[in-house]
Amino acid sequence: MSEKKTVPISVLDLAPIPQGSSAREAFQTSLSLAQLAEKLGYHRYWLAEHHNMTGIASAATSVLIGYLAAHTTTLHLGSGGVMLPNHAPLVIAEQFGTLESLYPGRIDLGLGRAPGSDQRTMMALRRHLSNGQPDSFPDDVAELIRWFDAEDGEPFPVQPVPGLGLKIPVWLLGSSLYSAQLAAQLGLPFSFASHFAPDMLFQALHLYRSNFQPSARLEKPYAMVCINVVAADSDRDARFLFTSMQQQFINLRQGKPGPLPAPVENMDNIWSPSEQYGVQQALSMSVVGDKEKVRQGLSALIRETQADEVMINGQIFDREARLHSFELAAQAASEM
Repeated sequence: MSEKKTVPISVLDLAPIPQGSSAREAFQTSLSLAQLAEKLGYHRYWLAEHHNMTGIASAATSVLIGYLAAHTTTLHLGSGGVMLPNHAPLVIAEQFGTLESLYPGRIDLGLGRAPGSDQRTMMALRRHLSNGQPDSFPDDVAELIRWFDAEDGEPFPVQPVPGLGLKIPVWLLGSSLYSAQLAAQLGLPFSFASHFAPDMLFQALHLYRSNFQPSARLEKPYAMVCINVVAADSDRDARFLFTSMQQQFINLRQGKPGPLPAPVENMDNIWSPSEQYGVQQALSMSVVGDKEKVRQGLSALIRETQADEVMINGQIFDREARLHSFELAAQAASEM
């Protein structure tokens, strides 16, 4: 009889800022969650870059990774992801080279192709049309890997210090087929953002696996799937907590991003039928319920996707409820 594979479970943290709270408090919650994740045995902990969004505090992603790394001991930390079109590759190589030098063996660099912001914000980031458009993404990724995989004495006219030769793990992130194809071509691990864009999940996984070319970094495909998990002691409590995320998506669709809203008893007073349909489609890869429902949901996801790893996101208004949700999810995963 073949032995069942243990699938690692990891955390995605957007450092949400609830209504009435602040970025400082969001960072304190992130630290508590990271320390709890380390204690509970989560495999890795990633933070996502967003800009000009008053409900998300993780804009300076590498700085926040350093803060959490300094207050944990074994947890694998990284970006999920850094939006490379916003940055010169050299700057990212130096930032993550610095993190890897300070916390060796604990740092991942997950890269996204989307800007993670609107056009006006991109201009404010000084990424102009001639430099940093998505078309340059494959070359920028390749440049980072050349630096990280450099051998001693290999000449580079420009090099990241620190960063050169540090073998920092690089992931490609995506919500469409583009990054799946590129990750397969470059022989890199791939993470799909089905927590907000589930439509192409299975197509992207198939494309990645069927086109994968082994590389010096990775012999065979390694795919991670990200979903939303909101767990509580009862299904009713979990559905109540989940309304914060549902409201946040309505606000985003309406062009009114803001702090994470407080949960409500009844969403029917808030969304229109078309908004309800749109939110339910976008958040369809969500497991919401008590520990047993989460266990069943994670098991079904792993069975259907054959994921090598699962990453869970949980935008929950109340700090203690958020920590408890990740605690229940870890317990559910351990019982699979």
